[in-house]
Amino acid sequence: MSRPELIALVSMPGGGKSTVGRQLARRLNWEFADSDALVERQVGCSISTFFEREGEARFRDIEEQVIADVLDKPRQVLATGGGAILRQATRERLNRHATVVYLRSTPEDLFRRLRHDTKRPLLQVADPLTRLRELYATRDPLYRETAHFSVDTGRPSVPTLVNMILMQLELAGVIDASGVPSPIDAPPH
Repeated sequence: MSRPELIALVSMPGGGKSTVGRQLARRLNWEFADSDALVERQVGCSISTFFEREGEARFRDIEEQVIADVLDKPRQVLATGGGAILRQATRERLNRHATVVYLRSTPEDLFRRLRHDTKRPLLQVADPLTRLRELYATRDPLYRETAHFSVDTGRPSVPTLVNMILMQLELAGVIDASGVPSPIDAPPH
């Protein structure tokens, strides 16, 4: 499997894309990009504020372009927004131009991680667990369609998840892990 040197992480909100992505990039000595942070920088406000002001469709337009721009740069680990896969063009672009890893979490695990989160606009509802279950039912098939690999996040530590991802990528021939430093040797970012 020969893919460009770009890894994209997809998952539900709170699935660990940014946290795992930063450590994965550090281990690979690649750049890290977070599409939500790039969108916020471009629009000059938080995603929740932009959602309220401009709506989800306009947000997805900007997100789609930001992801396309990142995919033009090699040696990157990209953490996508949880809903990035809602657009077919974005799913196809990610699948074609990156090695996509789905960090799969159950709605119940996500709820435990996100129950006090006030920044995610789609979860600011009376019953966030029910909302997570609905989102999961809609999005899980799209994550699976987009991803080349899937890793169950469950309860492993972030370093363990990073090692699991690196192992899958090495076994598939996507990366040569012989030059990847161990967690102890990885350069700080």
